[in-house]
Amino acid sequence: MTLDILTIPCLSDNYAYLAHDSATGETALIDAPEAGPILAALDESGWPLSHVLITHHHADHVDGLSGILARHPATVIGAKADEHRLPDLDVSVTEGDTLTIGGETAHVIDVSGHTVGHIAFHFPQSGVVFTADSLMALGCGRVFEGTMEQMWKSLSKLAALPPETKIYSGHEYTAANARFALSIDPQNSDLISRSKAVDAARTENRPTVPSTLSEELATNPFLRASDPGLKAELGMSSASDAEVFAEIRTRKDNF
Repeated sequence: MTLDILTIPCLSDNYAYLAHDSATGETALIDAPEAGPILAALDESGWPLSHVLITHHHADHVDGLSGILARHPATVIGAKADEHRLPDLDVSVTEGDTLTIGGETAHVIDVSGHTVGHIAFHFPQSGVVFTADSLMALGCGRVFEGTMEQMWKSLSKLAALPPETKIYSGHEYTAANARFALSIDPQNSDLISRSKAVDAARTENRPTVPSTLSEELATNPFLRASDPGLKAELGMSSASDAEVFAEIRTRKDNF
């Protein structure tokens, strides 16, 4: 059995997710941008909320939590490194810890960079990872608190997962990310095709997440900082991978 995953659009461009194990009935919510859409999804699905997995402390990932817990008491799980600025946690975790959600084991990955203490949740049996604002579709989160080297290390951990892994990220930023990616990697045929598919999906108001890790490895410039062709395109053939990543991230910040 694998998890049933429901994507819930929130705010202007956030996503929350419900991951449901039909064998046990347990359901985990990943992040809580706002209560209304999540409560509506729980009502419509009839799934009982058992856990809330928080990836990081930013308001657009936690502000809906109190309203949700008022109607659906659940075990709240987040990073120990972030617990001083997260809503009250029932369980605090660090990299390497595992959680049992229904019949599945989730692995906690430290993906600091966007924030220090950001975590991702990998469910290898279902082949999914919830990455929030670390690895995104055709992008990555802005480096607010960590260092560029730290963010590159975090993305490298995610890049090492099985290529068929589905990436559930926290925002609908893919069309804008595609425009930037094409500005620095214009000859990438996979990227050109993907950008067209993203535009078509958004025209029909369809989500562009999840993506697969294999798609990201082929088209996401933030995962391709080690690629000799992209390094040459940037005039950085002799630079380290982390230096190339930093240059790409800086260009995106100013795009």
